[in-house]
Amino acid sequence: MRQYSPDLTPPWKKSQPVLEVPAEPGLVVEEAGTGFCGAVIRCEAGTVTLEDRFGKHRVFPLQPRGFLLEGRVVTLVRPAAKAPARPARTASGSVAVPGARARVARAGRIYVEGRHDAELVEKVWGDDLRVEGVVVEYLEGVDDLPSVVESFAPGPDARLGVLVDHLVPGTKEWRIAESVTSEHALVVGHPFVDVWAAVKPSSLGIGAWPRVPRGQDWKTGVCRALGWPENTGAAWQRILGRVRSYKDLEPELLGRVEELIDFVTARP
Repeated sequence: MRQYSPDLTPPWKKSQPVLEVPAEPGLVVEEAGTGFCGAVIRCEAGTVTLEDRFGKHRVFPLQPRGFLLEGRVVTLVRPAAKAPARPARTASGSVAVPGARARVARAGRIYVEGRHDAELVEKVWGDDLRVEGVVVEYLEGVDDLPSVVESFAPGPDARLGVLVDHLVPGTKEWRIAESVTSEHALVVGHPFVDVWAAVKPSSLGIGAWPRVPRGQDWKTGVCRALGWPENTGAAWQRILGRVRSYKDLEPELLGRVEELIDFVTARP
């Protein structure tokens, strides 16, 4: 006895499956019912917006078999949502930890000489410092360092790291640093007269940092030499805005900050 399929529709009358195509922006299709041809400019829940060569917009429903792509019937579907890209590295070059929460602040601290130093450290090492629970504070000047260290009272569970500008042997800054350095207090520095100069000139589009005559305020002299308004606060924001990562900083600063972070976070 012959077996018959319950579907008696002849093969030539059956609807053939069609390709599903994501309605990505820029895809050129023709709407099957109206013949409107245009590029996808937007795809929302249940609809797609096309723009023809004259700039006219039409909105169509995302119906099965509703469009032609290069003369072939297709079904447009909404593109899959893309996961937001996450940086593989932090601005300091460390491996990024997606979703990491800031750690409870350690007793240890890092002090820097001024507000500009603190802002630069935050911009490049901020993610790392939050993961490690290290707080950065700034001095009003290196002359205050002995009293700050005495008040802080560094110990095995509360190490103190200090970054000083222009730490050159024989200078006043060098003598002060030597007087407060101990097993639990580390003072390091870079050779630049100011942290501004730790930013690579190439990152600012200049050939080199200007030479400022002795006796003249260095930051003001830099502004004059570069033709910038003599507003050091605005000049610093201009400089800081050009810093994207550790690649914009000189190695003499990079090594010292990394050394301080390692020192403060080291286990007793």
